[in-house]
Amino acid sequence: QVQLVESGGGLVQAGGSLRLSCAASGRTFGTYSMGWFRQAPGKEREFVAASSWSSSTFYADSVKGRFTISRDNAKNTVYLQMNSLKPEDTAVYYCAADHLAATTAQIMGAGSYAYWGQGTQVTVSS
Repeated sequence: QVQLVESGGGLVQAGGSLRLSCAASGRTFGTYSMGWFRQAPGKEREFVAASSWSSSTFYADSVKGRFTISRDNAKNTVYLQMNSLKPEDTAVYYCAADHLAATTAQIMGAGSYAYWGQGTQVTVSS
């Protein structure tokens, strides 16, 4: 089992940047695929980005070229660097983890992940 704690959210103006962090417990972090999802008020949770256990990366079309996911297995941490933020990026951002095959269908599906953090709020003002 793994516990996840997100940090780094906040209020930023459009065009600005934020870096989210997700710290995981346990000694087998490197075997987990890690995902970032977000949920805006009144909307379903949606995929943002993911890093497979083999460090392949996946992105939602809406964030490609603006967001970068990375992981530091020595620190049990996954990051989401968010640049050129837009008001529509406003949401609660969640970190997720599970042992997944590095296939698009599994990686991008919220239902594939058993472990979730508590979320961190990102608000982008116009």
